[in-house]
Amino acid sequence: MDLDPALIRDGLLIFILLLVSIIFHEWGHAIAADLLGDDTPRSEGRVTLDPRSHLDLVGTIIIPLINIFVLRGGFNFIGWGKPVSVNPSNFKNRNRDDILVSLAGPAANLAVALVAVIAGSLVVASQPRFGELVRGLVIMNVGLAVFNLIPIPPLDGGTVLRRLVGMSEETYRSISAYSGLVILVLINLSVTQRLIGFLMDIACIPYELICHSISPMAYHLIFT
Repeated sequence: MDLDPALIRDGLLIFILLLVSIIFHEWGHAIAADLLGDDTPRSEGRVTLDPRSHLDLVGTIIIPLINIFVLRGGFNFIGWGKPVSVNPSNFKNRNRDDILVSLAGPAANLAVALVAVIAGSLVVASQPRFGELVRGLVIMNVGLAVFNLIPIPPLDGGTVLRRLVGMSEETYRSISAYSGLVILVLINLSVTQRLIGFLMDIACIPYELICHSISPMAYHLIFT
């Protein structure tokens, strides 16, 4: 591993941004389930932003560090937290509410990106050094949201697909057992990388427009 101080600094910044993004993602699932009537996440201490409640040793620490510092992958938002346990039988509308809980994780990430871009638009023009941080937060959270909406179990998009097509629990679990390898292969294909990059570019457009409307100078410092 290259011990260049600048690379180490950049890598640690990426890791911290990913950590924050994953925490908000899992909290989004937990708070949505809690609001929709399932007390399982609350009973397990997941309705909190305390990092200790959401960290997964492999998905939040080991895989991201290897990806950032060893593989130096193009997709630095690859990572996951401890899955939030949900009991759909506690929902008033099982299918609808399970879909809402699944979408709440990506929605939380998009909300973090929105807060970051609004705050950044107000601050970065006078404090340019924060431009990199704001850009990192936006890209990290948008990337995490886009990635998790891929319709492959057990990603959030896979859960949504399951409910929409009426996939059985057995089929869902069978696919989930092997999908990790499939996803690992897919994200290393250039066609997949281009597709995800394109979707991220599209998803970032509203944030760029918001930033530009608030402060063209901040837009230039953050996004160009």
